[in-house]
Amino acid sequence: MSSTIGSSQHVNSATATQVGPVAKKVPNPIDRHVGSRVRMRRMMLGMSQEKLGDALGLTFQQVQKYEKGANRIGASRLQQISQILQVPVSFFFEGVPAQRTERVEEFSEAPSPAYVSDFLATSDGLALTKAFVRIKDAKLRRRIVDLVEQIAGEE
Repeated sequence: MSSTIGSSQHVNSATATQVGPVAKKVPNPIDRHVGSRVRMRRMMLGMSQEKLGDALGLTFQQVQKYEKGANRIGASRLQQISQILQVPVSFFFEGVPAQRTERVEEFSEAPSPAYVSDFLATSDGLALTKAFVRIKDAKLRRRIVDLVEQIAGEE
């Protein structure tokens, strides 16, 4: 549901983008980020969407929509989620994408800091991170990083 404030602002998590005769809703980048952080933390705890939904009194489909940013998470619900996932509310906003229209030319090639949290929110990212931090030998960890960089063609 969207309510209008003033003449040009809308309070909703998605903006309409015209695609042919039907408008398609695109999730707000901040809502997507917050949702991905919810997903990342839920996965870190090994919790299913269904279990989180049960704790919130929601269906797993509603949790899915929160995690994708399709539905905006209200303040009281975010507080409830933070308690269930055992993190402060600020956790969900760490690394939030900047809302700037201008880009500094010299930094335009640098990847967004959000790529780290996006990767960690995937099952592969989480599994890799959990396994990597269990490696006690710092030199071995460094050699693994070097190997991955070589495979990826990076310096």
